[in-house]
Amino acid sequence: MTFDPFGDFQTRGYLRNLASEKDLEIVRRLEHTSFATGIDAAFARLASIKRLSYQDVLDTHKMLFEAVYPWAGQDRLQIAPDLAVSKGPILFAYPKDIRRAVDYALYHGQDKAFMAGKPGEIMGYLAYGHPFLDGNGRTIMVVHGVLAQRAGFSIDWATTTKADYLSELTKELDSPGKGHLDTYLRPFVREAVTDDLLAATVVQAPGLDGNAEQNEVLGKTNEPALQARYEQQELKRSRE
Repeated sequence: MTFDPFGDFQTRGYLRNLASEKDLEIVRRLEHTSFATGIDAAFARLASIKRLSYQDVLDTHKMLFEAVYPWAGQDRLQIAPDLAVSKGPILFAYPKDIRRAVDYALYHGQDKAFMAGKPGEIMGYLAYGHPFLDGNGRTIMVVHGVLAQRAGFSIDWATTTKADYLSELTKELDSPGKGHLDTYLRPFVREAVTDDLLAATVVQAPGLDGNAEQNEVLGKTNEPALQARYEQQELKRSRE
């Protein structure tokens, strides 16, 4: 089933892309071109900012995908505030909690000791926030790459595997802070790459080809069943 949060796929294409394209293979190629074109400028901009903020995450997404989506740089709270979004078994953060999750990741991710010890936990919170309707993986990989470099290391993404990474990320999202993704990433930690190699390192990360399982709209966030699921998930995450 096509991800259609706006309900106008037939008239405006996938996620209202600027080309009004409905063929997802073509959309993914457009996304990749936009991402590849904007990644160097995105890294350059982030390098100029002393302390990253939530707005910088939004601006990074805009730089990476503004050639494809008119809403690039706008989060789910802005453009889909009443929709519950999931991917497979994972229910992403309630729209009003997106910033809280990302702010947690940015706060601790800019503590060099914390970031060096728990890069998987930081990635998990960025992924759980899932700020955007599309382009999350590539955006948070760019942000995470900068946080890692500033903490004195880089992840050798080229030697990871997509299936294993996504499996451990799912565990991390379900039970944050238990070391699932930290343990997986530890063997791939390397000396920090230089600025000119950051983009090449991130591009090699698994799951950034746009061919992963699509997001799904589960319904309205005010539906009793979904409210209960959000509450159960948050309770589980806080207790784990």
